[in-house]
Amino acid sequence: MQNRHLDAEERRELLALIEVLANLARTETLPWFRNAGLVADTKHSEGFDPVTQADRAAEAAIRAHLEQTRPQDGILGEEFGACASKSGLTWIIDPVDGTRGFLAGTPCWGVLIALADMDGPFLGVIDQPYIGERFLGGMGEAWMTGPQGRKALATRATTALSEALLFTTFPEIGTARERAAFERVSAQVKLTRYGMDCYAYALLAAGHIDLVIEAGLNPYDIAAPAAGITAAAGVVTNWQGGPVDDSGQVLAAANPTIHAQALALLRG
Repeated sequence: MQNRHLDAEERRELLALIEVLANLARTETLPWFRNAGLVADTKHSEGFDPVTQADRAAEAAIRAHLEQTRPQDGILGEEFGACASKSGLTWIIDPVDGTRGFLAGTPCWGVLIALADMDGPFLGVIDQPYIGERFLGGMGEAWMTGPQGRKALATRATTALSEALLFTTFPEIGTARERAAFERVSAQVKLTRYGMDCYAYALLAAGHIDLVIEAGLNPYDIAAPAAGITAAAGVVTNWQGGPVDDSGQVLAAANPTIHAQALALLRG
């Protein structure tokens, strides 16, 4: 997908910039991973919604660089809120998606950075600093890099729900009604797995799984994955088949055929 408001030179600059931002986040997050000095504060009085030094440091570094290099762009970040855009472009940042996994020492967390205009996110990066994997999609690009080199992103061609691999982060997904809808899909697929956070979306974009279904997400949770999956020929919608919205419900699918089957079951 190419944003019609950007010329070729600016697209090249933005592609380079999003990697610079991901590199900054790697520098800030890695020293805290599996570090005994890591401290988790909870954002809310009810439940456990952790934030750590790594979250704050990574987002602060990204914001500082953007404020210096792209001061007209808006920023929406999980930890430090929003500033309005004067350019029509907004950077959407989740500095550590999967903070619970980060705390537990599992390598399934990631840094999410997206660029959006009024029509939604059109460029996104899912970066896993510890493994050294980066998944980038948008503006004519769809690739990943990692220990095995660089590969094109391309979603799977699975057409039968009975052969599909399904992921979600929490077994107790959403409300009771949302959980029941998810279970209708889960009952029909070949395999259901849990707990991957943003890494599940990366696996979908890379052609390893077929579906990710989630509820209760915020814009910074899904903007970068949506851009990457779309660039890899996948489909990302809400549970009604429209654009991802304030409902927090997300259905990401490898292709339109498997998306339609899962959507029908979610609708009931």
